[in-house]
Amino acid sequence: MQTPQWMEALDTCSPVKAAGAGVVLSALNPKNLLLTVAGAAALAQMGRSPGQQVVAYVAFILMATSGVGAPVVLYFALGDRARARLDLLKHWMARNSAVILAVLLLLIGLRLIGDGIAGLSR
Repeated sequence: MQTPQWMEALDTCSPVKAAGAGVVLSALNPKNLLLTVAGAAALAQMGRSPGQQVVAYVAFILMATSGVGAPVVLYFALGDRARARLDLLKHWMARNSAVILAVLLLLIGLRLIGDGIAGLSR
């Protein structure tokens, strides 16, 4: 499967442009915004102290950004040796993007249904 042209363009852009694209593609993505708001709302409803909430928010942010952060850490840890692995991962994800998204949405849906059923039994 051919990688979309806009993704290929990201391979040749400067670090500043790549960071800007990362912000637009992740932070401003409606799906990500809704998931972030849902996560923040769930953490706020836990009834914990402000210090515990800060720790929970930091853990949430670290987990939420791990998908983007892991390849960056791998690149800086392995240098040029990471390029081949990251290219394989990129092409695999491009070929299987529909399946990856379907599984992710299924898991989110199952979690929401489980939370709804648990809420009914209270």
